[in-house]
Amino acid sequence: MAADRRPIHKKSLNIPSLPAFFSCPQPLLKGAHLKTRNIALVLATAIALAGVYRAPAADAPNPAHSGSFDPHDFGAVGDGKALDTDAINKAIDAANAAGGGTVYFRAGTYAAFSIHLKSNVTLYLDQGAILLAAGPAAGGGRGGARGPATATAPGTATAPAGPILVGGSDPIGAKAPPAGSPAAGPAAYDAAEPNPAGGNYQDFGHTHFHNSFLWGENIHDISILGPGMIDGNGLPTNSGPGNQGVGNKALSLRQCRNVTLRDFSFYRGGWFCILATGVDNFTLDNVKFDTNRDGMDIDSCKNVRISNCYVNSPADDGICLKSDYALGAPRACENITITNCQVSAFRMGTLLDGTYDRSRAGTGRIKFGTESNGGFKNITISNCVFDHCHGLALEAVDGAIIEDVTVSNIAMREIDNCPIFIRLGDRRRGPAETTPIAQIRRVNISNIFASSSGGPCQISGIPGHSIEDLMISNVRFALRGGGTAAQAGIVPPENEKTYPEPGMFGQLPCSGFFFRHVKNLEMHHVDVTYDRPDARPAIALFDVAGADFQHLKLQRFENVPCFALNGVTDFSTQFVTSIADVKLDKVEKQVISK
Repeated sequence: MAADRRPIHKKSLNIPSLPAFFSCPQPLLKGAHLKTRNIALVLATAIALAGVYRAPAADAPNPAHSGSFDPHDFGAVGDGKALDTDAINKAIDAANAAGGGTVYFRAGTYAAFSIHLKSNVTLYLDQGAILLAAGPAAGGGRGGARGPATATAPGTATAPAGPILVGGSDPIGAKAPPAGSPAAGPAAYDAAEPNPAGGNYQDFGHTHFHNSFLWGENIHDISILGPGMIDGNGLPTNSGPGNQGVGNKALSLRQCRNVTLRDFSFYRGGWFCILATGVDNFTLDNVKFDTNRDGMDIDSCKNVRISNCYVNSPADDGICLKSDYALGAPRACENITITNCQVSAFRMGTLLDGTYDRSRAGTGRIKFGTESNGGFKNITISNCVFDHCHGLALEAVDGAIIEDVTVSNIAMREIDNCPIFIRLGDRRRGPAETTPIAQIRRVNISNIFASSSGGPCQISGIPGHSIEDLMISNVRFALRGGGTAAQAGIVPPENEKTYPEPGMFGQLPCSGFFFRHVKNLEMHHVDVTYDRPDARPAIALFDVAGADFQHLKLQRFENVPCFALNGVTDFSTQFVTSIADVKLDKVEKQVISK
């Protein structure tokens, strides 16, 4: 059994008073057959204790044990009405000044504006403890929470006017109570700090970090633990440079190391529940996200372990790796593991309340990009579940190198678009003189099952720049089908500089897999079926060099080709449903039916 990590307070030790000590039943003492010298020893000990122990008065405060700091001792109220910003920050400062410690939040709702994280400090959120982002209700906007806005600002202070997106009624019951006692402390979130690197190459939300509910910069050895909650009620899903004093992220970390997040929940986290940029040695375990935009953005980080997390993000990405220019130079996301996680796009709030509302389509998903300057290297994704959301997306469009990536043991259900989307593009949002065209190579995808998926997988580079060394194996896809013979003749536009997203090529000329500008492709043990008949070839290849297909079971329809080849070299098949083995050195244009 895991040890209880909750800090222990002296009050919980329940040490009896001396009168209680001496009032124990006499038969117990007689039964002990104590000798005279032992009785004398007991009496001497009792007298010594009397000199150092005093029973606490009934109204005495509950002092924290050494190393634990209670925000209530610094003036916190925890009623969701008064602002506890100053008290929380003072408790963190005290723990940091002591060389480290735990700021312990007992059950209650702690409304605050920006909270400043410090080195060697843990925040522990006990069961029933809620850190509430103060300000007008803003958390529902993009996520589509149900009903009219009902949450009100805690206290009398609110964030400055701005494009706050009004939230919906709270499906999990964590909304702020009505205004009550006067607010104390800062009346706005910290301003967006200047970034010497500028914001020319990434969005405003990625460029600044201080305009957040909780933030830390250049700090180390920090943790947020416990079964409590961070509720970003007052955080909008978007805000720009004209909205100083508005926070748009639940937690942001810049250039930190040795960070652990475990066991708590995020609810309506604004633009990002977590934005971590340049954070190394980063562990996220058993954290729940139920939010209205991105769950977590892991940006230019190294040595990251993401495990056992539930991420519900109906309006944006769930687990997203990025590598932008916010640090002033490209830095790769590398040595990353994502395992035993679930991503979904239920209505916001319905993951945490257990109703899992599927009444509308959403995004969700695990994704690399879109910001992709520094690259993504040495990454594994395993044992994950995609439910009622979009599929896996690997995108390199800003000069990034994606290499040495393994994706395995993935179960997908109700995928709104395609199960797999891999895009090498030429947006090149970065300094023109130093930003090259992206590269994608050495990607291995295996053991994937996807049911009720919307369309064919899309894997595409650009002319002269191919995706290299791609292996897809042991996959079963149940696709919706329904394509027409007219669609089979379409040549999709290249759209080299278009924002990468499934659907960017329009209608596709195939029903199962679309490959374009790929070199060294291997597929084996692939099974594809359809909910409806489809008149398009199962697999279409455009400008593919080196394509080896083995052990494919492709549901066939009358007079519909299996493969459509366009500008293909070194093509071979073996043990493919209903067609003889094929080996072709060079093909300009050909379909293979039998």
